[in-house]
Amino acid sequence: MSKLKEQLYLQCWDYIKKKEAEIRKTIADAQEAANEDTKSSAGDKFETGREVMQQEIDLNLARRNELNKLKLTLEKIIPAQKSTTALPGSVVVTNNGNYYITISAGPLNADNVSYYAVSIASPIGTQLSGKKAGDQFTMNGKKFVIERII
Repeated sequence: MSKLKEQLYLQCWDYIKKKEAEIRKTIADAQEAANEDTKSSAGDKFETGREVMQQEIDLNLARRNELNKLKLTLEKIIPAQKSTTALPGSVVVTNNGNYYITISAGPLNADNVSYYAVSIASPIGTQLSGKKAGDQFTMNGKKFVIERII
């Protein structure tokens, strides 16, 4: 079963790398646009264009900071760790879906089975945290039964 957790863990790293590349490209594009604006604009239009590009850069720097927090969270996960209680790094199989408690990376797939990478701080992560196989909870009107924890 640790192979499953390793696959999901690596997919979370792929998610982070993809987001990092998107952010780097967006920052570079905004910087290039600001530099081009410098060459071809004059007066207030120049200042407005540069300000818009600077806002875009600042927004993406903030996104990069958030991504760095996700990286730190992911670095703390030990895929080989076993537990009977749902905690960061656990795969939780329920009657209403399979969850990998790590970072919010959305849907993942391993061996043709879907899993949702969720943060422990997310609503579902909070509900799963500390639970064991056989435990139940209700969320958004749905009854969840934890079938097993990997």
